[in-house]
Amino acid sequence: MALEPNAMQASNVKGERWSIAARLACMFALAAVAIFVLMGAALMHVLERELDHYQLQQLQGRMEDLRYMLVHSRSPQLAEHAKEKILDLQAADGRNRYWLWSEDAAYRLGGSAQWVAQQLSSSVLNGVPSTLLHLTVPGEAKVVAVLGANLTANDVRPAVQLMVGMDATGLANTLHSFRTAVLGLTLLAALLVAALGYWIAGLGLRPLQQLSSETQRIGRKQAGENKVGQGNERLQLPVLPKELLNLGISINAALDRLSVTYLQLETFNADVAHELRTPVTNLIGQTQVALSRERSAQELRDILQSNLEELERLRGIVADMLFLARAEQGARAYDAVHVSLAEEMGKIVEFFEMLLDDAGLQVHLSGDAQVMVQRPLLRRAMSNLLQNAIQHGVGKALIEVRIESGLAQKGAEPSMAELIITNASQIIAPDQLAHLFDRFYRLDGARANSGENHGLGLAIVRAIAVMHGGKVWAKQSEAGLSVGLQLPSMPQHDPEQGRAQI
Repeated sequence: MALEPNAMQASNVKGERWSIAARLACMFALAAVAIFVLMGAALMHVLERELDHYQLQQLQGRMEDLRYMLVHSRSPQLAEHAKEKILDLQAADGRNRYWLWSEDAAYRLGGSAQWVAQQLSSSVLNGVPSTLLHLTVPGEAKVVAVLGANLTANDVRPAVQLMVGMDATGLANTLHSFRTAVLGLTLLAALLVAALGYWIAGLGLRPLQQLSSETQRIGRKQAGENKVGQGNERLQLPVLPKELLNLGISINAALDRLSVTYLQLETFNADVAHELRTPVTNLIGQTQVALSRERSAQELRDILQSNLEELERLRGIVADMLFLARAEQGARAYDAVHVSLAEEMGKIVEFFEMLLDDAGLQVHLSGDAQVMVQRPLLRRAMSNLLQNAIQHGVGKALIEVRIESGLAQKGAEPSMAELIITNASQIIAPDQLAHLFDRFYRLDGARANSGENHGLGLAIVRAIAVMHGGKVWAKQSEAGLSVGLQLPSMPQHDPEQGRAQI
């Protein structure tokens, strides 16, 4: 089964991009690692501090008796008594270490005593131990926590440095085990959080997947896969979560615009086919009749003349459609000149004087305004408006043409000049007024007078207004139907102003 273009495109790029669930899972995992690392570091710091405090208290207690004896004893055999005491304590608990160091060799005890004394010299202030150091004594593999005290000389002994240590290997192993456990638990927690995050993200994104599937299903139906309810299906907004509600509203609005455009396209095709069918049918019928028997030269000349009129009509429809197509593509008026609306309208009225007389109509023109326009386009718009008023007017009422200038606009836009043509006409419903300027639109569904016009006159008026930065409108009132053409007005005529691009 062949894949649709969109499905093939999605399949091609799917392997190159991470899913939102995978991205969220990675983010959750990184956040978990950061949090657990910070918590582990904090716990490590607290544990190290508590263990140091415990060792410090233990060493201070063991040092106090020796320190008291060395400070307060006045015995001449103080050095021997102190060494015996230290050896007894060391024999009682092999985990403890004691050192004595002094300039006097009688007060020296323990291997590497001088080296330990040098390491502790910076941590002992005024004879009071202040810092616990962890040392690896030369020649030994164990880590020892050491606390020292400097005892000043007195009348029976010289200055002595007393140092007490305890084996810290067990506590160091405890810290190492704790650190390893924290790292392992952090990695395990990160993996667990990533897995849970992926699962939770999948649950959270399920409405988005459903929205995508629903949108694709509607798109296939509107493309013609299902003709039932084509173009009318929309997303079910009440079932969407709050975060996707605006997206659903935007998609439905886009579908509405697509439906309107599709309907307009279908209507346009039907209108074009209808308008072209009549002259083509006439041409075919007249040609078949002409070929059914021998014709004189005059008869053939008359048939060709009739065919030429139908061809001229076809050419007019095609030319008008091309003009509207260029206007809808953003074409702007060029070679604009400064003109008087009253003066131009007067010339158009004069041109239609014969038709007005035949219809028994008169035109009353009032007001004036200066505009910068492409003169041929302006005259074409005025001709279409006046012709529309003559053809669709009711009775012998007066056609009122009113020109106003300096209409205020919102913001900083220039003021507008307005040409309004009002004539008595049949009552037009408000919903029909909104379509008066559509292509091929006629008030009567039977398309009466289709041989005289093809329903593009007012559409061309609107296109000309847009090409000049203006607009059109229609309004039904007691006086009849009023059709307005708005164009940007000019404050005054500048004779030296040349042609301009609008």
